[in-house]
Amino acid sequence: MIKSVASLTDDLIQFKERIASPVHVIEVHTKHKQQWFPSLLNLLLLCRFFVVPLCFGTDTITHNKFLRDGETLVSNGGTYALGFFSPGISKLRYVGIWYNKIPEQTVVWVANRNEPINSSSSGVAKVDEQGNLGIFNGNATKPVWSTNVSIPISKHIGTSSMFYKLLDTGNLVLYDDKNRAGFLWQSFDYPTHTQLPGMKIGWDMRTGLNWSFTSWKSPDDPSTGDFTYTMSRVEARELVIKKGSQTIYRSGPWNGQAWNGVPNMTRTSIFNYSFVNNSDEVYFIYSIHRASFFYSIVMDYLGIIKEPTWVEDAHKWNNLRHYPGDRCEYYGKCGAFGTCNINNDFICSCLPGFEPKSPWDWYNVDGAQGCVRKRELLCGKGDGFLKLERMKLPDTSNARVDMSLGIEDCEIECRNNCSCTGYTIADVDGFGCMTWFGDLIDAREFTKWGQDLFVRVDATELENSVRHSKGTSLAKKKLVLLCVLTVVGLLIFITAVYYLIMRARRETNEETNAKLELPIFNLDSMVVATKNFSIANKLGEGGFGSVYKGKLPHGCEIAVKRLSKNSCQGVIEFKNEVELIARLQHRNLVQIIGCCFEEEEKMLIYEYLPNKSLDFLLFDQTRSMSLDWKMRYDIIFGIARGVLYLHQDSRLRIIHRDLKASNILLDSKMNPKISDFGMARMFGGDQSQANTRRVVGTYGYMSPEYAMDGLFSIKSDVFSFGVLLLEIISGKKNSGFYHEDPTMNLIKHAWELWKEGRIMELVDPSMGNSFHEQEVVRFIQVGILCVQENAKDRPTMSDVIFMLRNETPIPSLKQPAFVLTSNGYSAKASTTGSAPSLNEMSITIVEGR
Repeated sequence: MIKSVASLTDDLIQFKERIASPVHVIEVHTKHKQQWFPSLLNLLLLCRFFVVPLCFGTDTITHNKFLRDGETLVSNGGTYALGFFSPGISKLRYVGIWYNKIPEQTVVWVANRNEPINSSSSGVAKVDEQGNLGIFNGNATKPVWSTNVSIPISKHIGTSSMFYKLLDTGNLVLYDDKNRAGFLWQSFDYPTHTQLPGMKIGWDMRTGLNWSFTSWKSPDDPSTGDFTYTMSRVEARELVIKKGSQTIYRSGPWNGQAWNGVPNMTRTSIFNYSFVNNSDEVYFIYSIHRASFFYSIVMDYLGIIKEPTWVEDAHKWNNLRHYPGDRCEYYGKCGAFGTCNINNDFICSCLPGFEPKSPWDWYNVDGAQGCVRKRELLCGKGDGFLKLERMKLPDTSNARVDMSLGIEDCEIECRNNCSCTGYTIADVDGFGCMTWFGDLIDAREFTKWGQDLFVRVDATELENSVRHSKGTSLAKKKLVLLCVLTVVGLLIFITAVYYLIMRARRETNEETNAKLELPIFNLDSMVVATKNFSIANKLGEGGFGSVYKGKLPHGCEIAVKRLSKNSCQGVIEFKNEVELIARLQHRNLVQIIGCCFEEEEKMLIYEYLPNKSLDFLLFDQTRSMSLDWKMRYDIIFGIARGVLYLHQDSRLRIIHRDLKASNILLDSKMNPKISDFGMARMFGGDQSQANTRRVVGTYGYMSPEYAMDGLFSIKSDVFSFGVLLLEIISGKKNSGFYHEDPTMNLIKHAWELWKEGRIMELVDPSMGNSFHEQEVVRFIQVGILCVQENAKDRPTMSDVIFMLRNETPIPSLKQPAFVLTSNGYSAKASTTGSAPSLNEMSITIVEGR
């Protein structure tokens, strides 16, 4: 329906032109029939509403029926609407299709996404003499966008019978009124960012047409973005997300029922999925069996594929799933011949018969370099295949498919070709052969999904696997029998022994020095390296002592932390720092090189980081100009990854307890590294929090429950990270930046700006225009969420990283904790009493000269 009414004069003129056509028998002679003209006028007005729709429905655009800005075309069933719109805060005008029955305007297709119209102009969409639908800027004669129908309508059937119709599927099609058998053009052939039911993604092999989807540039800009969602052009087709030529994600090949790498993708009473592959076209399509169920597949501007459904009761969209979701869904996370398992502490492992290409990177929790064979593969000399179950199949760009072969013939086919590295059944119904030639990239282990993958291994690996399998089977039988006979006594015995061992180990650790697996330097070598701890080599100092720059005889530059003789950090703290850092290895943690125990001296030797600490750059008005948004973005994620490793991914669960800008050091490439583990505490596997009477840390970074009650947990570090995140974005310290009001700190200032809708005033102006507003706002939201007063309202670090990387809904923000200086707190919790005094503060600053 066209919702605005055109003028009476235009209606009469259009109607007269229509009835003057040779296909009509009515002819009007106004000069000779003046006496009955008023009656004819009434008849014409009546016919406008009853006769014209018989030729063209209210969901159409014709050569003499335009669509102007402000008017809306609605499909026959009322499901979709077409008209002019402006996305978000943009003032530019676009022609698009959206859901008509949903109050929240959700655009699914944009015609002129790269050719908008200024809001000051009056746009119009109309059909030209060639049958093309064009979008015109005001009174311009040349359209800014056109359907570009290639066949001249004047030579074909005439423009009067051509019209564009908005179907109830959301498809805008060009019809010939004299031949309704097919259409000449459809919007479904030119998708933008949304796949609707009945819309294809794939290739028309006859014309070369690519049905693919491209992201918007931003929520306010529908022009072509950086990401595409398309189907690969290899034998074993996959859906892939690309950023330029770089693959970000792939779905895995079609296995006859679903995409191999998309868990829980099954046909239901609501959804039906289909994959068509023939000589004419290759495409994926889906349908919905319930008309009232609104669902689509959408690529957002960050390159994330989402599957939103409309929840009528809640009046909002609910996302069924999105991808890439977890870390294993990002392409090539574990490199060639590596496999990813999200349930492992370190997600990467090598396929059987392979080992890490770079053991050092592997040890530092970086599997991108992949794996190489342990031994040379001697083809035809005892080599064979090992079966891996529940796998996402590797990248199929180097795979071949032969649907005529079964699984046994498939193995023979692969065995007879020495270049074949693996194979699988192509269709889960039991037929078809898929073989790989070259690297196996982007494989993944699932828990309840996936297919069997057979990997080629050398004779030794095959023999070891068979021996292990037999031994395991026999051991299982014995173990079952033993458990049946002695289960109660065995459990009691194991529990008692475990308790005694743990208690003895705990007492031993408290009473004796740990045997450290670190190089021990003598005092003389440290004196030489630091030039007798000269003032010129001094980098900084804090409550525990001083830090000096040094150089070892082979030229390696180091930073030496020398414990002060009258420091409050005694043997316990020093030993704690040595033990913890020696066990931790991560690219975002400072690396310890060794230590020194001699006479009364206790020293730690670290890698030297030339770019000093984060606070040296961040809080200086001139030096902060070097930190644009990309650099701050990388620093935030580096810190987050380091804290996540401490909390979750390392062999130990570590609470740092003193995260702050001066404890974030920067290497030569500006990679952040967390330092100063003197106050860190190690948690047991099932321990969630601990209590201490000795509160240590730095004012402004401590969580309320820790500063006031001595309670600390992983959420204490999350609070400190939130403060640090807000400082990095604002370039201001949490305490003391707002000199006019001594009770105002950064957290309180951010909260006030958030409530007043002025949050962008928090952003450090030295970043210029190097950032996207939505991205920065999202980071600030996460920062405020991290400093919530109640620890249970704060996210975990894994949730923090997920929310920063993805456009997932963020929980509602509550009033955060306003931690001030040593005089007290301005949060509600402060009314119960004064803040406790700090027994120790760490202000270690390692800076390069």
